[in-house]
Amino acid sequence: MSFSDVVWRVLEAGVAGYLSLALLITIFQRNLIYKPDARRTTPAVAGHSDVEIWDIATHDREKIVAWYAPAMPGFPTILYFHGNAGWIELRSERLADLSARGFGVLMPSYRGYGGSSGKPSETANIADARTVYDALRDRGVASRDIFVFGESLGTGVATQLAAAKVVAGLILDSPYTSVTELAARKYPWLPVWYLVWDHYETIRHIKRVTEPVLVLHGEADELVPVDMGRSVFEAAISPKALRIYPQTTHLDHMALGSFDDLEKWIKRVRAARRVPVGFKEKARIDARAFTKLKVREV
Repeated sequence: MSFSDVVWRVLEAGVAGYLSLALLITIFQRNLIYKPDARRTTPAVAGHSDVEIWDIATHDREKIVAWYAPAMPGFPTILYFHGNAGWIELRSERLADLSARGFGVLMPSYRGYGGSSGKPSETANIADARTVYDALRDRGVASRDIFVFGESLGTGVATQLAAAKVVAGLILDSPYTSVTELAARKYPWLPVWYLVWDHYETIRHIKRVTEPVLVLHGEADELVPVDMGRSVFEAAISPKALRIYPQTTHLDHMALGSFDDLEKWIKRVRAARRVPVGFKEKARIDARAFTKLKVREV
């Protein structure tokens, strides 16, 4: 066998290996994006005796499990979409913190997570987010009393919901520009722009959100780079605020007072809103009052 034959054999093997790996990543990509824990636990196990469990039916006969802590009188409710790993119980500290501040919290599990049936996908998660929102409205929570919160993967879900439904505001904790761009950074040697099925293009949908937006991000975030959070913030067209926490990694900023900032922001949003008599669903933000909402980057 000549040297040129050996070279061609090596090249052929390399190309075959590359294509095989690209095919495997394409086929199993949702296993890389979604990392569910299917176990169903009760709020009581997590120390939440006053939290309800909701079983919410979807349009295609699946079941979404959600935990619900009612708001104190006069307080809004936070519709919380969690990240890509684990299940609701892992967010117990956040749920307890928000509830202790008087906020209501409705935290659904995605399909395949925490007792919810079915398999997750962008299409399913966005459709289910709308169903969960409607379930909250059916319980008597007004649209203008619903703040949508997205954590990591959930920022893509929360943004699309806020762009489609009437809400009081949108809170994004460690948002990405798109899952496709995240994948491209992780696998720069693959044509991921043509392979990814679930795009979650937050950078595009944020431009359709008309209510106030708050972006929280850790400066040393190793999973979702902080520059993505800044890009999402810059792309937002509505009144917005940004808070970057120094030396903090992914979702690791509560100790630096991020939820204190969140609480202050929500109170200012509500204080700045003018509600003409008889037009509660058409409430507007007083732009001059809203200038107080800006949270400086540190």
